[in-house]
Parts: sequence; structure tokens; C-alpha cells
Amino acid sequence: MDSKTFIEVLKILEREFPKWNAPVVLLMAKRDRRSPFQILVSTVISLRTKDEVTAEASERLFSLADNPYDMLRLSEEQIAQAIYPAGFYRNKAKTIKEISRIIVEEYNGKVPDSLEELLKLPGVGRKTANLVLALSFKKPAICVDIHVHRITNRLGFVKTKTPEETEAELMKKLPVEWWNNVNDLLVAFGQTICRPVSPLCSKCPVSDKCEKVGVERSR
Repeated sequence: MDSKTFIEVLKILEREFPKWNAPVVLLMAKRDRRSPFQILVSTVISLRTKDEVTAEASERLFSLADNPYDMLRLSEEQIAQAIYPAGFYRNKAKTIKEISRIIVEEYNGKVPDSLEELLKLPGVGRKTANLVLALSFKKPAICVDIHVHRITNRLGFVKTKTPEETEAELMKKLPVEWWNNVNDLLVAFGQTICRPVSPLCSKCPVSDKCEKVGVERSR
């Protein structure tokens, strides 16, 4: 699949997007006007956690502390109890506490707005950093999670083995004006139609353009 066709796919998905379940961190950022700190913490909570659990856990935690200064006043146990049953909630509580400390001590209480600085924070990988850059600071960034990695390969737009390779290829092949939207569109698409196992190809609005790489069974 060439870049022109892939952009056509994205435009179709953009039209269909309102019908699907949008990523929870995106919804929280737009609906509740979350601060960069809240988006960062919600993204940390969301790792290996269902969207509905992430949303509820974030609400409970932010009712106790919605900024790094107040977060530091909470114990790790209080944070853990607030975000339970998020996956690895005790490890995430420790990470959230440490992130808060670093932001207060090294960044004057403000979340850094560069990829390099965000990646210095504990528990923050490229996916999380790029999501924060895109949602909080409106900077061009491609957030590649399992959905984006899987779907761009399935479509035949990239041939990569890791999310990091996918990010690099998308940065080369995709016009910058699409960078911030590609994650939102493909995550919603992946959760609803283009599922990991047995995707719903019969209901897919871009099935005629998809190369269906690696698809052995569909519905």
C-alpha cells in the first residue's frame, strides 16, 4: 500500500470514527480538558489496562490529587488503592509517585514538552511520551501502540517487526498533518473492527483497500 492509499484509508476511518469507541485517554483529554500531568498519569495507568478501568481509576486518583504537588502528599498505598484494579497497580503507584517527585524537583512542577525529557521519566516509553506530546502540547507525534503496529502492517503500509520500527517508518511515509490523528483512528478501528484475532472484515469500511497481511481467519 502506498502513502496515497493509506491517507485515503485514514480519511474513511475519520468519517467512521464517531461510530466507534474512542481511546479513553483521548476522550478524557477532550471532554475534561485534562492537564498535561493528568494525561501523563492516565496514560501510565492505561498500560495493560482496559479503558473503562483506566477512566474510573483516573477519576478516583484525581479526586485525591490532580497535580504533582498534591500527588506527592499521598502515600504509595493511597495511590495504589485509588487506581486498583488497574494492571500492576502497585508498580504504577510507585511510578506515579516518582514521576511526580521528578516533575516537582527538576521541572518546577510542569510536565516537560519534549520527547527527550519525557523519556527520562520512569515508566515512560515512546508510546506514552508521544501521546502526551500530541494530546497535551499539540506537537506532531506518532503514538504507536499494538493497534497501530498491527493494523499498519496488516494493511500492507509498513513491514516492521516492532512498534519502534513502525514509528520510524510512519514518520518517513506519513505527512506530518496526520501524525497526531493516526493513533486515535487506528486504536478505535482496532478495538471495534480490525481486531487482533478474526477481524470483522465483512464490516470493514476499508476492506477493499486492505492487503490483509497475516490474516488467516476473519468474519
